[in-house]
Amino acid sequence: MWGLRAPQKGNMKEKIITLKIDGALQGQWSSLLLELNLMKRAWKSYGVDIDMKAPGLKNVLNHGTKVHDGSNNTKRRTVSTNTSNR
Repeated sequence: MWGLRAPQKGNMKEKIITLKIDGALQGQWSSLLLELNLMKRAWKSYGVDIDMKAPGLKNVLNHGTKVHDGSNNTKRRTVSTNTSNR
């Protein structure tokens, strides 16, 4: 059988990567975390479990992975365009 298969969990040694980011602006930091999260999701289908730890990770992922379906949940008072009530 050809193709990629997920390896057995017990066969692989845990690998650790340490990234030290210096001089990144807040927007760059958020973008980096979101891109790493996309990679994490993509590799999961191959049996790779990636654990991420970073300052502000939870907030960035909560705000950066929201699905915007076009509906606006903000409640506003509607203003009538009917001028006959004046």
